[in-house]
Amino acid sequence: MMNTRVIDLPHHVGHQLTVRGWVTHFRSSGKIHFIVVRDGTGVVQCVYKHDQVQEPLATETAVTINGEVRKDVRSPLGVEIAVRHLEIIGESPDYPITPKEHGTDFLMAHRHLWVRSPRQSAILRIRAAIIRRARGFLDEHGFTVADPPIITPAAAEGSTTLFGIDYFGEPAFLSQSGQLYMEALAMALGKVYSFGPTFRAEKSKTRRHLTEFWMLEPEMAFVEFEESLRWQEQLLESIVSGALEDCAPDLLVLGRDLSPLERVKAPFPRITYDEALARLATLNLPVEWGEDLGAPHETALAEQFDRPVFVTHYPTALKAFYMQPDPHRPEVVLAADLLAPEGYGEIVGGSQRIHDPELLQQRLQQHRLPDVVYSWYLDLRRYGSVPHSGFGMGLERVVAWVAGLEHVRETTPFARTLNRVWP
Repeated sequence: MMNTRVIDLPHHVGHQLTVRGWVTHFRSSGKIHFIVVRDGTGVVQCVYKHDQVQEPLATETAVTINGEVRKDVRSPLGVEIAVRHLEIIGESPDYPITPKEHGTDFLMAHRHLWVRSPRQSAILRIRAAIIRRARGFLDEHGFTVADPPIITPAAAEGSTTLFGIDYFGEPAFLSQSGQLYMEALAMALGKVYSFGPTFRAEKSKTRRHLTEFWMLEPEMAFVEFEESLRWQEQLLESIVSGALEDCAPDLLVLGRDLSPLERVKAPFPRITYDEALARLATLNLPVEWGEDLGAPHETALAEQFDRPVFVTHYPTALKAFYMQPDPHRPEVVLAADLLAPEGYGEIVGGSQRIHDPELLQQRLQQHRLPDVVYSWYLDLRRYGSVPHSGFGMGLERVVAWVAGLEHVRETTPFARTLNRVWP
């Protein structure tokens, strides 16, 4: 008999069917036993007699259960299973994660088991829903998915944040961004996006940083700065509304306050870097012009708005070599960071790219970047160059914000941080 997903059980009341999963709880009233079984889609209580299985079932014992689906108004699922047959598939003696309090280090060292907990499973389902909605939005709006390489010969942003590798005797690096390659693909396909792992060698221990994370990177030919901002806010609105629609039970498991998410509607407010500094000064958080904004500054700015806010027109010296200067004020660039509410900081960063070959070559020289390494990138400006823009969205930061998490390490199945590369 084929097995049925737990999430589908309410559609089969009165039917006898089979469920396969793992035991999360066991209790007994003497002659009657009660176990709660999960299968990755949901949990269901199963009721069976003492003589069917005499010994208590340990946490995470794998079982096959055949029985009748019955209504149960006390169950969050609305049903339970009256067991006719129970078979133990895999025993689970001395399961190390118990209901007692465990420290973060212990749980991260047992991440391969911790992901089975209701909270962690809920987070990973939310992550999957965000990925699905983001891809769906871009696919439906004419973007073509294309894949940049993970192994690259040069940095996209800064050489100090690269993981170097030996590539058959030649130096190479793990990608910190697919953007430069996405620009080439946009010149072939118009509107493109990539979604894949990126790597940053920053020795950061903050709750916002991972050394390996996933980036969604759209790139658009014939799109200038203002239009790019509109794409960003429409994408994020679609992601958040989709999460509210698709993930209500999982957000409930996490105890997430949904009201901040319900306010995420485009258009988003926009302030310039100069305006941001003026606001920060009134909050006794002064920043000198030309200095970057830190996490406390981003949090303080975001608290002044009821939805994500764009900070635009950063000083040219603060940003990457490829960003287009404002033609009316070349000391700032046509770039923006999108700050999430509730202290989650930057979740999207983007800009209009330089499309003039002479200006790009000048910027490469100013940043002391070798022409020979970027010769192919300069070719994009030599042959049919057009104004174009793009942005990168950090998946884990978006998941942390939508799920209301304290640290990004819970947003990915197996986090890679400064001090952790196992399991």
